[in-house]
Amino acid sequence: MLDLVHSTPRRGFLARVAASAAAVGLGALAPRSLLGQPVPGAAPADPAYNAWLNKITGQHKMVFDAPEPNGGMPMVWPRVWLDTTNGQYGTTDAQNTAVVVVRHGTIGFALNDAMWAKYKLGGVFNVMDGAAQATRNTWIKPLPLPLPGTGIEALLAKGVLFGACNMAILVYSGAVAQQMGMDPNTVRADWLANVLPGIQVVPSGVLALSGAQEKGCAMCFAG
Repeated sequence: MLDLVHSTPRRGFLARVAASAAAVGLGALAPRSLLGQPVPGAAPADPAYNAWLNKITGQHKMVFDAPEPNGGMPMVWPRVWLDTTNGQYGTTDAQNTAVVVVRHGTIGFALNDAMWAKYKLGGVFNVMDGAAQATRNTWIKPLPLPLPGTGIEALLAKGVLFGACNMAILVYSGAVAQQMGMDPNTVRADWLANVLPGIQVVPSGVLALSGAQEKGCAMCFAG
């Protein structure tokens, strides 16, 4: 398979996430729910999240779970599913609903190019752009395949729903802040302000997966 977005094992960074949490205390990086407090930005009833779920109304529905980059396939399989569903059932993109949940190791792909450059996210997530570490979000534009319509912008334009895990933003932005000697709250706020237009921040990726399935989606593991 063509390695569209090379990603090497992230054990080193994950170890630093754990070490950062230990160094500064779990209160800085770990979900506050673990300490008996509410998770920041994840209210029990989030109207924006509920409105996002209510957009899942297609004749055929599929949610794609993307916890790891997997060579860029989370940006390919939704297009493949839509094309083949339309071909099989005579439907259009607008009559079906594809949902992509970016969480864990793909959370950086919910952010714009400025965040990739500022926080050196290619190094954080070990994502290569050619021979160098990526300084841009390589999932925004179409991937180099003979398959039109891949990439976040094109998929959003066709009605694909994207959810970005708030818990992953909390943990990974905190770890990056610790690495760079910055305030975790400042970095987290910066990431949240620079989520790509059209992507909904959801309380957690796993909640979004269960919510999409409750709305009738089948699930495809994409990462």
